[in-house]
Amino acid sequence: MLEAQLNAEVLFQQGRAAWLRNDPRAAIPSLRAAATAAPENAAYGYALGCALLKAGDLQSGYPLLNRWRSAEAGRRAAIRLPIPAWAGQPVEGRHFLIWGEDGFGDQIMYMRYAVALVRRGARVSWICPPPLASLIAHMGISPLPNDQPFAISDADFYCPSSALPQVFGVTLSAIEGHPFIAPPSADIRGARIGVVTSASPIHADGPQKSLPPLQADRIRAIPGAIDLAPEHTGARDFLDTASLMAGLDLVISVDTASAHLAGGMGIRTLILLPYVACWRWFTHSSRSPWYDSAELVRQPQEGDWASAVDYVVARTR
Repeated sequence: MLEAQLNAEVLFQQGRAAWLRNDPRAAIPSLRAAATAAPENAAYGYALGCALLKAGDLQSGYPLLNRWRSAEAGRRAAIRLPIPAWAGQPVEGRHFLIWGEDGFGDQIMYMRYAVALVRRGARVSWICPPPLASLIAHMGISPLPNDQPFAISDADFYCPSSALPQVFGVTLSAIEGHPFIAPPSADIRGARIGVVTSASPIHADGPQKSLPPLQADRIRAIPGAIDLAPEHTGARDFLDTASLMAGLDLVISVDTASAHLAGGMGIRTLILLPYVACWRWFTHSSRSPWYDSAELVRQPQEGDWASAVDYVVARTR
């Protein structure tokens, strides 16, 4: 038993090494072997899911990514609700409950599927963190801020936000990158470029995704730029930030919620990515299937933010 666990861990580390080389396709065989050798270890399956997703195999990757709800993968306990989980049944005339999961950016990215449900005739409610509530209401969805009591007794189905693409059966070629957030009234402040240079400090990958001070200063010094961080703008929530973005020509952002917000609104966006980026940005391409208006600016090698910022500065002249 111990020998099998050790062998599985060796395979997992081999896969992880390939992932850190930014080669998810090379990581998949080792991670699959580790997950097969130790199926009780949900972390191995989760890592395999991320590699499959990053390689573009969404139909195989999403079920593994979502497996943690039934088998812990070092994450918080999954919700258990006394209503049916949605498995693709017709939703017209039904009350559909979405349980917001993961970070702000993840939830904004998956709001496109809530909009699709509304278009199918569903009444949609979204259990969300308070900073997203006004944005969700703006999109014609009923927000249920998770810092307040709410009732779910009349809901017909529920689905965690991160599971929506899986139930929709999304494939790489079927992703629709057109805007899904109607721009609110613009808060015009004379700026033409909005910049976001750091990711959430509480996110595990926050430091990796954030620009070092020198490179952040170069971005903020671009003529016509405004720092979109709430501490600089006074924005109370994401709808306030969306109003600021609505009056801009361009948003420059690291991989954080602001990038998803700008992309979801259809604003021209340059997204700065570390060499080993999140699976959702796939590999190598400068285009994102999730957002037609976004251009991905990747580190050419590990830690080389200077080259990425050089490119961004040149694109704003």
